[in-house]
Amino acid sequence: MCLAADIAEGADVHLDVRDPDDWEDAVRAVIREHGSLDILVNNAGIAGRSAPNWELTPEDWRQVLDVDLSGVFYGCRAVLPSMREQRWGRIVNIASIAGKEGNPNAVPYSAAKAGVIGLTKAIAKEVVMDGVIVNCVTPAVIETEILKQVSEEHRRYMLAKIPMGRMGQPEEVAALVAWLSSDECSFSTGAVFDLSGGRATY
Repeated sequence: MCLAADIAEGADVHLDVRDPDDWEDAVRAVIREHGSLDILVNNAGIAGRSAPNWELTPEDWRQVLDVDLSGVFYGCRAVLPSMREQRWGRIVNIASIAGKEGNPNAVPYSAAKAGVIGLTKAIAKEVVMDGVIVNCVTPAVIETEILKQVSEEHRRYMLAKIPMGRMGQPEEVAALVAWLSSDECSFSTGAVFDLSGGRATY
């Protein structure tokens, strides 16, 4: 299996997640460089504009859906042929608690992340006998650069929903993703793993 340290020594791969051709090129480049592609973590995302639905434009909607949902679909579609052929693979899709509960003033984001949850469950069932395990993580607000895209009011709303009273840290998400990407994750597929500081209610 290719480790992060090995990947860092390889060539950078340009990838626009909105472009299915870029995905195909990136997969070929990784396999050419490393011999196989074993793990995909779909983590690219944008928050979109913080505004009520009636103030959003069709372009506001498309921008978020193109990255946060279509990008995940294209990524899974691109890696699954080689994973199925080698009879081993792990896909971890990063959704959001917003996809389960819906966040006001974040309709495109909430809809896209709900779509990622459904997509994860459906694909997992398609490849369940092929050695490929597909799961998703639904974090609450995590202290990353994406917070710069949302209003202060929206940040306060999300934080107020977390019983622990703090934002999650990237390292906490990474620890769960690492397990979901490992051999130890062998009997969980099509599952949704909350990482919400107690926010999740179901």
